[in-house]
Amino acid sequence: MAGFLSNIARATISSVLACPRAVIVQQQAKPSPLLSTALAMAALDLQCVRTRTMRASRRIRGYPRPLLKNIVRPEPCKYGFIPILPEDGKYTTKKLPIRKLGGRHPETGHVVVRTIGGGMKRYFRWVDYNRSGPESATETPLQERVFQVRYDPCRTARIALVANGDHKRWVIATQNIKPGDIISTSSHIPRIPVRPKDGDAYPLGALPIGTLVHHIEKFPNDGGGWCRAAGASAQILRKVDKRVILQLPSKLEVSVSEKCMAVVGQVSNADRMTTFYPIGSPQRMRWLGHRPRSGFWHRKDGYCGRKIRPPPPVKVYPLSKPAKEPYSLASFD
Repeated sequence: MAGFLSNIARATISSVLACPRAVIVQQQAKPSPLLSTALAMAALDLQCVRTRTMRASRRIRGYPRPLLKNIVRPEPCKYGFIPILPEDGKYTTKKLPIRKLGGRHPETGHVVVRTIGGGMKRYFRWVDYNRSGPESATETPLQERVFQVRYDPCRTARIALVANGDHKRWVIATQNIKPGDIISTSSHIPRIPVRPKDGDAYPLGALPIGTLVHHIEKFPNDGGGWCRAAGASAQILRKVDKRVILQLPSKLEVSVSEKCMAVVGQVSNADRMTTFYPIGSPQRMRWLGHRPRSGFWHRKDGYCGRKIRPPPPVKVYPLSKPAKEPYSLASFD
């Protein structure tokens, strides 16, 4: 019935627009009840169309959140907290306080992520992601003793306190590491691949094919960036010239320089998916720092109608890190 009346309204409006001006004035002086009803139904129909259009134009779940105007977005996953480092900038193994952001931009204060806020009191442990050692074959590899393996509230993996002489630091712990072990670090690539041991750090070119590695560098001397979460690991597939092809946990194959450092083994806390989940209660979600989320129906979020697609091609990274401008949080015009 509504569609029939809306069609009548459209036809009536078209006829009114086609009439001369005098006829329109005369009809306006004596409005017809049928015309008024048709115009009302047409307005209602247009409102329904506008509502459906607005619902269809909503953001799909999984898409990135909109950027603030004239503001540079901080690094990913940095809206939860910011560690307060020492004033002198020197590395320390002491626990450091943090400044909670609660999903807000650190400069403007605008809410960017609405599902972050609250949570238990945490302290930050400064983890050293640089696992480089001596490059010469005549030098002895850097050896460090593991003194402690502990839980870190700011990450999913366990961290290990290692020391060599009077220098100690926090590193990402491997799955089979325990206090008292000695881990080695060397940046030399021998002619014959080495025999790897869990926790040791070597260049990718020094490890045999099929080795499981984590804490992998994208560029030489850039610090580990891949496979740092709990239970993560990548596999060395093959070597081509001065490059090594890896398969990441996402099944993506990447080609990096053979000089990129990596740690042998799997990241610790591999059984997190069975021990940490399910969450169990909304109180625990708030304790972990997650605000309540809406139960709104997500339209076309990609879960339904999935299909098997061919794997993407190998992603090739340059042999050295390209030069770029230093990162800044300052706004720009």
